[in-house]
Amino acid sequence: MKIAIFTDAYEPHTSGVTTSIKMLKEALIKMGHKVYIVTANLEKYRFKYDEKNNIIYIPGVKTGIYKTRLTSVYSRKALKIIKSWDLDIIHSQTEFAIGTFSRIVAKKLNIPIVHTYHTMLEDYVHYVTHGHFDNWGKKIVVKLTKYFCEKKCDELIVPTDKIKELFTLKYEISKHINVIPTGIDTIKFEKNEVIDKEVKKLKKKYNFNKDDFIIGCVGRIAKEKSLDKLLKYFKKLSEVSRKYKLIIVGEGPELRELKDLSSSLGLDDKVIFTGLVNYEKIPIYYNLFDVMTSFSKTETQGLTIIEALAASKPVICIDDESFREMVQHNYNGFLFNNYQEFRDNILKLGNQEELYETMCINAKNSVYKYSKEVFAAEILKVYYKALEDKNKGWY
Repeated sequence: MKIAIFTDAYEPHTSGVTTSIKMLKEALIKMGHKVYIVTANLEKYRFKYDEKNNIIYIPGVKTGIYKTRLTSVYSRKALKIIKSWDLDIIHSQTEFAIGTFSRIVAKKLNIPIVHTYHTMLEDYVHYVTHGHFDNWGKKIVVKLTKYFCEKKCDELIVPTDKIKELFTLKYEISKHINVIPTGIDTIKFEKNEVIDKEVKKLKKKYNFNKDDFIIGCVGRIAKEKSLDKLLKYFKKLSEVSRKYKLIIVGEGPELRELKDLSSSLGLDDKVIFTGLVNYEKIPIYYNLFDVMTSFSKTETQGLTIIEALAASKPVICIDDESFREMVQHNYNGFLFNNYQEFRDNILKLGNQEELYETMCINAKNSVYKYSKEVFAAEILKVYYKALEDKNKGWY
């Protein structure tokens, strides 16, 4: 099968969406399919066709929202190349300009289009409105999402039941919704000799002691991730015991403010901000952690949690529906609702060695269903259904 994936962002850009697409592409190619990418050029304002890797980069203007660019909804140059690919199906991964272009291409080529909804767009309205007319902005987002996800695709995919419920109950989308959790390369995060050596280097670099218990967080440093709350909780925890350390991996628009908050809380000697880390080195950091945490309530799935589990690390997450499918409370981690629960769960893992080791084993055993191979196989079922329905003339 020949498949074109349309996305606003792709490598070298780093995000959960980019990771999801990369995993899907690798698994599909391994299965014998041919995969093409149509994306925005995030580095320069110019059109580029990487024929060797089958990637089209369409120029766009900066949006001011974390390195993203907005392209035009149509590219004659890109369409000419896409026609030569002789595609069977299109898989859209965005609701914006590249997404609109994918629907134009699908209509012109008379082939089915599958769409994956990745991001809780309502939670990102403030980047555009800057606090003004937020309610108005959210209403527009709901209407656009409903239009793209119900009217403009043949099959719809979401990563969790949380999004499915949002679509059916709030957005009133009536079409069938396929729930397919995003897959990862689970082997990549397992400890090996190379990773173990690099972990030792990091411990030396950050002056960690043998008895330190390291709490980790990976992701974009942004308002919707609630990292300010993490710092405030950690401040209280650090007063219980000095052995707890916090390391926040990533960059983003709130990094400066978060560093200032950390300093104001007197945490400079207990909290480390790594800044941007190349994705290839992320497995090293997961293996550096003793536990992984997330305070975000805006995730559609939370790939970093799956990655941490694949590295055999227990996870402690805010009790949100997006995490409930991955985090099995008291098995591979804990869900918390307040500081008391967060503290108690950290202390359990930090003080009970047998419990900690058991949860590490459980963490690894809980991620096999999230492999990229399982992910791609489930996506393929949706592709074949779309093709079958198209051939029957159902749309």
